[in-house]
Amino acid sequence: MIKNYFKTAIRNLWRNKTTSTINLFGLAVGMTAAVFIFLWVQNEISFDDYHPDKEDIFRIINAIQINKNEAWIWENSPMLMAETAQKEIPEVVQTARVIANSWGGPVFNINHQLYTEKTSAYIDKSWFSMFHYNFVQGRAAAFAKDPFSIILTESKAKKYFGNIHNVVGQIIRVDTVNYTVQGIIKDNPVNSSFQFDILMQMDGRLANPQTYKDDKTWNNFGYITFLKLHPHANLKQVEAGLNAIINKARTNDNDTITLAPLQSMYFENDLQSSSMPHGNRKTTYIFIILGMLLLVTACVNYVNLTTAKASLRAKEVSVRKIAGAKRSNLFGQFIAESLTISIAALLITLLLLQLLLPVFNAITEKHFELPLSSIVMWKILIGTLLFATILNGIYPAVLLSSFKPLAVFRGINILNLRDGAVRKGLVIFQFALSMILIVGAIVIYRQLNFIQTTNPGYNVSQIMSLQIPYQVYETLDDKAQQTFFTAMKKDLQSQSSIADVCGGSNEIVNVTSYSSGNADWDGRDTTYNPAIARLSVDAEFKNMFQLQMKQGRWFDGSSADEHNYILNETAATAFKLHKPLIGQRFTWGGDTGQVIGVVKDFYYKSLHEKIGPMVITNQKERAAYFFLKTYPGNIQQAISAAEKVWGKYVPNQPFTYNFLDDSFNTLYKSDIKTSRLILVFSAIAVIISALGLFGLAAFTAERRTKEIGIRKVLGASVTHIVSLLSKDFVMLVLIAILIASPLAWLLMNQWLQDFAYRINVGAWIFIAAGLLAVFVAIVSVSVQAIKAALANPVKSLRSE
Repeated sequence: MIKNYFKTAIRNLWRNKTTSTINLFGLAVGMTAAVFIFLWVQNEISFDDYHPDKEDIFRIINAIQINKNEAWIWENSPMLMAETAQKEIPEVVQTARVIANSWGGPVFNINHQLYTEKTSAYIDKSWFSMFHYNFVQGRAAAFAKDPFSIILTESKAKKYFGNIHNVVGQIIRVDTVNYTVQGIIKDNPVNSSFQFDILMQMDGRLANPQTYKDDKTWNNFGYITFLKLHPHANLKQVEAGLNAIINKARTNDNDTITLAPLQSMYFENDLQSSSMPHGNRKTTYIFIILGMLLLVTACVNYVNLTTAKASLRAKEVSVRKIAGAKRSNLFGQFIAESLTISIAALLITLLLLQLLLPVFNAITEKHFELPLSSIVMWKILIGTLLFATILNGIYPAVLLSSFKPLAVFRGINILNLRDGAVRKGLVIFQFALSMILIVGAIVIYRQLNFIQTTNPGYNVSQIMSLQIPYQVYETLDDKAQQTFFTAMKKDLQSQSSIADVCGGSNEIVNVTSYSSGNADWDGRDTTYNPAIARLSVDAEFKNMFQLQMKQGRWFDGSSADEHNYILNETAATAFKLHKPLIGQRFTWGGDTGQVIGVVKDFYYKSLHEKIGPMVITNQKERAAYFFLKTYPGNIQQAISAAEKVWGKYVPNQPFTYNFLDDSFNTLYKSDIKTSRLILVFSAIAVIISALGLFGLAAFTAERRTKEIGIRKVLGASVTHIVSLLSKDFVMLVLIAILIASPLAWLLMNQWLQDFAYRINVGAWIFIAAGLLAVFVAIVSVSVQAIKAALANPVKSLRSE
């Protein structure tokens, strides 16, 4: 019986080649898009899900209340918190800490070559017993025994030593200390928050007496701390214990500790800063819905074309019923047809997935693989297949198996009128979805274009930054730091290929230094302690970045400005200083001077955040960064000159540099990736919808062949016939536009809420999207309509 189902299904699909081709291609494209989306979604929602004890592992989160309306949320905690928690809270089974290396980081000397790695970290020796890693060489136990141990990923081992064999036991000099390679681990999974390629023992770091002294204080929040709790531990009780510890140690009530589950760590986006990758839960939900809707849209084509041709199969169904076939038999036959075409589409999907995977990886900037041995991969494929089969098969099977033989042979209209309404409703659904995606693509493109073209208030064109490693300064006193900074700056300025040089504490595109409670001025409300951005710069900074003064002046480089301050416009307004503002007393961190100027607001963070108050201080001793302005067309020479100076002043550190326009683009990297995906899948939705309309138009033209022939004999023009066949479809598209427009407006305004500075979603966007949808519909229908209108009427009327 089942064999006969599939034999009949293949025969019917072969008989209707045009419809089958449209269904097959539309389903394959829809399934390919859906599988890619679900692959991406699976990666997002499964972050850190591979650790065996994931349900029992939590990260300590610190909320520091800086004023009555604002709190800073940090992923860091003091060094002493881990050991104190394990001693005083019975529910804590194990702790593990990590320090991700940031400013400068350690220098790795391997075979007399110097390297710095942003993906290096110090970890507790308990790290590998709490988190899952695959060792390909060496053992975690050896790492735990030796405080000067180091672990490399396979890719780093190959980079440094050319292979992974005979690497264990090799010596790597980290700054001034020798570390022994105790193991090689597999590269981190793409769905891991811990993207560290070099892992060093924490005890080795703390063996430095000065480091231990600096860290062994409750005011140094430099560690990310993880706790493993008893499976049935009371979370609120543990948090209460942690808060009792921190409040006793810091003797204030401004700190609040909460525990964040390991599995939700990836979606934490309210942190002041983070050393780990983070995703957007809202975006993930949007793509889950988008993937399902794209698959539904592809299935709608099958349902519409199958039910449209239902009347042509009425006699076949009736004969089968008279011959004794039950309704369940007929239902099974049509489900078999749906399954057959879904399997065929899945085979094409597998081919398309392999061909398009590099493109998808380039768009998402991930490294997805499609291993057919992966259970997750097969879950996605089989789930997509079953979803498509059920959606494709249920309604056509119910409709076709419900035909009554006597009514068919009497010539009574065997199709319920509701079928036409359902088909029209499905076309409206398809184009409503397409309309929403077109509007979304336009809005996202315009918002990102607005971000990239909005004047940020500074110019970073052809400016490169050199970050001075902290190791250079840590052994120097204030005077020596100033001498070093001044000498290196003069040497850089003397290079003919470098146009200008200045120094600063942060890259201007992303100022990360914030403080609260450090500022004071005459007339300040003592309860007002806002979060204030701080930027420390020298006299040349303003001219290099083309900042504009609103009042007063910039620093002139003289010692008279050593204690003076410049405010941005937002700070000048928010602080409500006495008038005249220039010359007013201002204190920062206990250092009292006066306000000498107000600079025009500039975007020192991304446009996701509003411009806040900023205090600009005079660079006194040192700068974390040198900024170099290059001449047009002379960038490589400037890099070579900077490297030469670097080698003179920082000989024990590898030369690294960065261009600030790249830093600026990094702020919107996630938005750009999302927009690319939306654009691609919007185009796919439109193509699938157009395919469905093309197929329906072909069937309509075929069904009305005689009517068209009579109209042509009676003098109807080609234009009239094309209009006749197109108007019903265009009307459905217009209804879809009316339904989709308010939904699109709501969704896009919701998305734009993540930006402090945003475009307006104007009416022209909906008009443009609507015209595009109508144009696609007209083109899809007109191809078949023109073909029917140009046909010779004699052929269609020959038998009459």
